[in-house]
Amino acid sequence: MAFGFLQRGSLHDHARQAQLSSYLPSIQLDGLQRGVDNIRHDVALSARFMESARQHIFRLIARHGQIEALVAETASGSKPPSWLGSSVGRAHGTNKSLESSDFKRALLDVHVAALNRAKAENNISVDLLARLAAMKFQRSEMAAQFAQALERCRAKLKSYEGPRQALAAKGVELRDRFARFQVSKKAVLRKVGQDLFSTMREIEKESLSRMRRSLFGDVQGGAYDLFLNRLLYTEDGRDDFLNAEQYVMLGNYDRDPDRFETMQAIACDFLRALKVAEESDENELDGLLNVPENAQELFAGGIPTESIAKGKAQRALLNGWVEMLERENVIQHVIASYEAVPLLAQYSPPINPQQLKNALISKTERTRVETLLEEHGKISPDNLNAAVKKVDNCKGGDRAKVAARFFGDFLRYHRDLRRFEALSSAMDAVNVITSERLRELSAINNTLYEFLLPDEQKSGEEKVLRHVILKADIRESTTLTRTLYERGLNPASYFSLNFYEPINKLLPKYEASTVFIEGDAVILALFEREGEPAFGVARTCVLAKEMIGIVSAYNEQSQKQGLPALELGIGISYQDSAPMYLMYGTQRIMISKALNESDRLSSCSKGARKFVVDKSTPFNVFSMQTVQDKDISGNPDEFLVRYNISGVLISGPAFEKLSQEISLKEHSAKLPTIWPGEPVRLFSGVVPIAAGVFHKIIVREGTIPHVDAETMMVKDWMPRKYYEVCANQEVYDLLDKPTAAAAGAK
Repeated sequence: MAFGFLQRGSLHDHARQAQLSSYLPSIQLDGLQRGVDNIRHDVALSARFMESARQHIFRLIARHGQIEALVAETASGSKPPSWLGSSVGRAHGTNKSLESSDFKRALLDVHVAALNRAKAENNISVDLLARLAAMKFQRSEMAAQFAQALERCRAKLKSYEGPRQALAAKGVELRDRFARFQVSKKAVLRKVGQDLFSTMREIEKESLSRMRRSLFGDVQGGAYDLFLNRLLYTEDGRDDFLNAEQYVMLGNYDRDPDRFETMQAIACDFLRALKVAEESDENELDGLLNVPENAQELFAGGIPTESIAKGKAQRALLNGWVEMLERENVIQHVIASYEAVPLLAQYSPPINPQQLKNALISKTERTRVETLLEEHGKISPDNLNAAVKKVDNCKGGDRAKVAARFFGDFLRYHRDLRRFEALSSAMDAVNVITSERLRELSAINNTLYEFLLPDEQKSGEEKVLRHVILKADIRESTTLTRTLYERGLNPASYFSLNFYEPINKLLPKYEASTVFIEGDAVILALFEREGEPAFGVARTCVLAKEMIGIVSAYNEQSQKQGLPALELGIGISYQDSAPMYLMYGTQRIMISKALNESDRLSSCSKGARKFVVDKSTPFNVFSMQTVQDKDISGNPDEFLVRYNISGVLISGPAFEKLSQEISLKEHSAKLPTIWPGEPVRLFSGVVPIAAGVFHKIIVREGTIPHVDAETMMVKDWMPRKYYEVCANQEVYDLLDKPTAAAAGAK
């Protein structure tokens, strides 16, 4: 476009006085799982919130569409739903306030629940996801509830069909009201959307913003600005009335010289002339147009202080902007867009807002408008003619002020339109599930994000966030079974009475569940769920220690009766995610990396057992490596030799999680191990099991040695560690004695 005004050569120098900013709205959803379609994020919103939103949106449509008389009662004359109100008067009175407050409370509650879940998962994207889902649901319900209102109206009108004169007369009135409702769909939905926006803005200002800053500080603060946007409840971000009220009314038709795309191109050309951005960098230009404060920085609101250097520069820039609007023949449209706003209440409807604006500029269009006003009840054109004079008389300084105001309003609209587009794109990545079948499928696969109110959350059904697997393996079970058979005894009842039944009685105490049972082993799982204390590893360690103690006690009784003892080895693995499930008919089969790891941790090699059997040590778990690290490829665990008799071995990640769950105190103690001179490093802590019930645990950190494969003698020490939950009471007694070697505790 041409840009040939006199100051062109010096505009760049004047623009150096301005400090312009750039902004490109965006919203990032990081660390979230994809749903069952592997494309979108599955979200299930509170059923109570959704029902409250549906009812509230329907009430707003009936109120703004002036069809309350058509939907307030059914065709049979029965009472209306309690949430609608029994009469138009009630709907406009106290009941209206109560209904709005019910929705506002439900909206607030679901967002508070989302913030709490986001904090529990330490991921603010969870809260952003909930906001997007709630917004998407409300937008879809606006169209759905308008369609529902149409159906209710049609059903009501059928009751007035008939020969009776009174019914026919009433029917004519209601049909006329229904016809007006149909043609005013866009206006009705705009008013509904602005009501919803006001409610969202209120709860954000009153509660959510403070709570969010309390939990997360200013993390992702810019993303939340995208939700405070009046365009969010519009269909495409463009509405003449909304633009006129909140921004500036631009043209809609291809022939209009002030369409958004045209005005954007003019604004970009102006910025290029200022050389504040690279000419080819469209993103940079777009970013400058997203900052309304840039208008104030460039033009000082149309009234720069010319007694200072910056003010003189702003005046020169403003003159350049006015000249550009004049050269592009849009300055009259800019002025008319503001003068048309006070006329909308009187003339639109029946006059289209764009037609009304053009009538202030074009005599031909004005004649058409005056004819329409005459046809619609002889509406006076006096205010229209007065506005025409204002447009014609806007010259000089007034024209510059309007041009500066337009630039600021256009930038505000440009920013909010880009925010609308960013959120619309983000909402496309959200799947708000309303089908129970899809909800169950997504929940089974742990891909469902549920945002429920406290009274909707059922105990034990909260989403699993993390899990711990415990495997208890009976040593030499084949030999033990054969020995019992040879003595005429029943191995099944022996295992059941001495192992399975005692262990099963412990499970409710620790909220553990059985994953799998085989003849000589049991696999248990402890789950960490939303809203519950995160002590999964700590409680599993106490459970394992108690299992070792119970089996030891039964062994004492068995040996007194001449029966063989059970030797147990336990492995504990932690996974920082929920397990997956394979469905086999109606049976769920767990899939988890922790299952395989717990199996390795509970194992005991024959070579290690032969070497350790005669050693005097209070510890029951040892790990060693027969090859150097440099010779290892793949999984290093495959080269470990483990000893685990009446012991509990936990994985490295499990120990890290334990140190986060409870406070661990470090101790140095002189206790014998299977290798002379090996340092002993202990960690002790107290685990809360129930109200007022605590258990002490001690964990030994061992260093994995590189040993000779035949003699098991140490060649050197590897950097890798292993962790044993001590089950021997001797270790606990040592730390409880203030005069023991543990007195050197750190």
